[in-house]
Amino acid sequence: MALLIKTHFKLAKTAIKENRTRSFLTCLGIAIGVASIILILSLMGSISNLVKNEINEIGSDLIVVRPSSTKDSVTSIVEELTSSNTFQKSNLSISDVSAIADLEDVAAAAPISVSVNTIASEKNTFSSVPILGTNDDFIKIEPVTFKFGSFLNKANNDKTVVLGSTLSLALFNTINSTVGKTVTIMGEKYMIIGVLDEIEKSINFDNIDLDNALIIDIENLDKLTGSTQIQQINIKASNTDSLAKVSTEIREKLVSEKHGDENFTVSYGDEITHPASSLFTVVSGMLTVVAAISLVVGGIGVMNIMLVSVAERNHEIGIRKAVGASSRNILMQFLFEALILSILGGIFGLVLGYILAFLLSIITPFAPHISIEIILITLLTTFVVGIIFGIYPALKAAAKNPIESLKHYR
Repeated sequence: MALLIKTHFKLAKTAIKENRTRSFLTCLGIAIGVASIILILSLMGSISNLVKNEINEIGSDLIVVRPSSTKDSVTSIVEELTSSNTFQKSNLSISDVSAIADLEDVAAAAPISVSVNTIASEKNTFSSVPILGTNDDFIKIEPVTFKFGSFLNKANNDKTVVLGSTLSLALFNTINSTVGKTVTIMGEKYMIIGVLDEIEKSINFDNIDLDNALIIDIENLDKLTGSTQIQQINIKASNTDSLAKVSTEIREKLVSEKHGDENFTVSYGDEITHPASSLFTVVSGMLTVVAAISLVVGGIGVMNIMLVSVAERNHEIGIRKAVGASSRNILMQFLFEALILSILGGIFGLVLGYILAFLLSIITPFAPHISIEIILITLLTTFVVGIIFGIYPALKAAAKNPIESLKHYR
């Protein structure tokens, strides 16, 4: 059996070498599909790792409360992507934050409320700027540092704001002397008391790009907008050994505050990465389907080339059958050839995909995510593609009549 497999391999290798250009182009079709899938899976893994690493940096004492949805996750995420005002559906309130902060095992509780609005300085005006409403507990939970000034507190939070470094530069063309200056939000002037250090983490579990955000006390934001909608509540537990117990206390407190309605979720550990991870899973899933179509096209290319090869090698098939080769031997010969073309394309696509992922990491914060699971799934997929699209040409070759085949000359 081993000798027979070795013989099939040698015959397939010879056939591929005789048509190097055609074989290369066939492999390229498979490689493009595989490279696309590798790039998408690597990007998804990298984004997921970024969020998880950020949570690890913050610490193991983080708990997050978010509004819940009765819809399935895919529907909720698609609605979030297409909705112009996602947070209007939030059921969390400022009083919920105060109730949580009063619990014995809670060290800090910071609301996250995002409103998009126009911001103006004496030099520039920008629309669609994310305004983050929170409280002074925010910096007890988030690992932010300051380039200049300080954060909001109960003594200075009236008519004051903090800017992200990129937003500060955009509004004033500098970040060195912006503390003490004013910005206008919805006709109201606010004084800048701090500028954050550059964070360069546009993706995080808060879904906020702090470099481009303006931070304001949540009660001031409520006065501006008239209808503050809280995206989530970040909580720092004082007892890191019993997050489950603290989470239960928070849940019970909120259920009591909301008169029995449990229309919220309390998450800790790996659960915090939702909905960010779920969002990227759905998006990457959609992109993977698109990439899989190109893999199918590559598979059709393999089948097409194999059918051409069968037609060109009628005489060879006739001679092999005349000297005793069975239909099964002929089938295995051509199936081996299709498998080799597909697997070579898969290996080429694997390398190409990670090269593209590495090049992408140069201009983005997404480091290539390499895992043995991705490699094994890729090789298995190309193996299956080779069988599916190689079986018909192989069966057609095996069904050839030896007498009729010997009449044909290449």
